[in-house]
Amino acid sequence: MPAASHIERLLRHLQRQGVVRTRDLERLGVPRVALQRAVDRGQVMRRARGIYVNPDHAATRHTDIAAVGARTPKAVVCLVSALEYHGLTTQVPHAVWIMIHRSAHRPTFTVPNVRVVRASGPALTTGVEKHKIEGVVVQMTTPAKTVADCFRYRDTVGTDVAVEALRDCLRKRKATPADIFEMAKVDRVARVMRPYLEALA
Repeated sequence: MPAASHIERLLRHLQRQGVVRTRDLERLGVPRVALQRAVDRGQVMRRARGIYVNPDHAATRHTDIAAVGARTPKAVVCLVSALEYHGLTTQVPHAVWIMIHRSAHRPTFTVPNVRVVRASGPALTTGVEKHKIEGVVVQMTTPAKTVADCFRYRDTVGTDVAVEALRDCLRKRKATPADIFEMAKVDRVARVMRPYLEALA
């Protein structure tokens, strides 16, 4: 297949999906040299390691989440990043927070900045939903699980962030007290969270 046809296929995929990963190339039947040629011509822009977008791609506040999700599809976006996505915090994340399995290899990123926490079993798999962000399917904790996680990792994110998240989650009706308490049990922080839930519910 001529190089021009490879590039056309690549650009059609970008138009549909908004992002292409180097690992997508084999499935698309596009050689790496065609991707590099498209980058050299300014038809495609490297967004992060292994992630490419259209040059006119307008970055949003969730672009970094999409980039991390594309590179680490098994990771779960959590804590402050999930809070911000769900509209449950005034904090501005300076990194993308992800949760990975306790035994998983820690992903390395130059850009964007990534913070990693670890979990296993139900604490990793329960209360996770999928969102399509800029063409990338990203795993993310639900509002109820995000709040419970903030209490579980309160020494990392701060108790004030966790309490604010709980207050906002209840006020905005993103989850019921019962939903949150179920996730607190999954995260084994039910005893810690109960007084806060009783005071705010």
